[in-house]
Amino acid sequence: MPPKNEGAGQRVAEILRASFCDPATTNKGGHQYQVAQLLITYAGTLRPSQLTAAHVLEVEDEMRKRYKAPSTKHNRSKALRQILRWLWENWDAPKLDGHVRRFAPPRPRNVCVRDDEKARILGAAPPHVKLWLLLCSDLAIRSGTAILIAPEHYNEDKGTLTFKTKCDERLTLPVTEEIAALLATCNMEIDQPFVHQLWYTNHTASRTGSRLVSYGRNCLQRVFRNLQIKLNITRNLHPHDFRRTTAVAMLRATGDIRDVQAILGHKNLQSTFWYLDHEMRPVERRTLELIKTPAWGKERTA
Repeated sequence: MPPKNEGAGQRVAEILRASFCDPATTNKGGHQYQVAQLLITYAGTLRPSQLTAAHVLEVEDEMRKRYKAPSTKHNRSKALRQILRWLWENWDAPKLDGHVRRFAPPRPRNVCVRDDEKARILGAAPPHVKLWLLLCSDLAIRSGTAILIAPEHYNEDKGTLTFKTKCDERLTLPVTEEIAALLATCNMEIDQPFVHQLWYTNHTASRTGSRLVSYGRNCLQRVFRNLQIKLNITRNLHPHDFRRTTAVAMLRATGDIRDVQAILGHKNLQSTFWYLDHEMRPVERRTLELIKTPAWGKERTA
């Protein structure tokens, strides 16, 4: 990153394309990429020092027109503030991030899967869908990550899975008996994800070279929706709800938010609090009285 005043003749478009819009390193669907593209549209020909609050308001107005979902508006406005602050800190742009409206983040989805629903869905699911949902349920793995779990992640001797989470954190979890039984039917000599392998063995499909045909997340979600219809489950359930159900069950069983953080693979404890926001219990008077007693204090410091 160049120091302030160096490269001051560069235009906003050049700077943003190099830092936020490089196709080799940037996700085109990412919030910063999308916001950078809007800034380029409205102020790309200017130098950073020529940016004004009017340009920021134009970009923000366009964002309000384009994005309706509360989560998207929250994340894109946050990305806009981050980029404007970065331009101020590194490229002599005026400090304009304070002009960006703050949208409240959406409340977390608070749907949990009931035991009877879980039993019916897993009982009717084909093996590849069952493994996918068990990884989401028993191990609280994100549905997108569960699809990618492959032999390279599995230590059969220890009975553990080691993989990277969405936030690039390394996580190791023990597999349950049901998951181990399904993994035992897979081929550990190939690099194809387990869910793909189980799907392939239960369907007639063509091969591409020596690799199995790809089976994506949309296909799994479609099968999941069809299962709900077939079983007459009318609640709007998502595969991610299995992960949330396990997190809530862990909190109720242990009463320790750190245990929930560990199984969810959250680096930041605040993420876990947000995830379980609807499960937080009200403070009771007897608890407040209890922690005032000398005996409680001695127990905590012992």
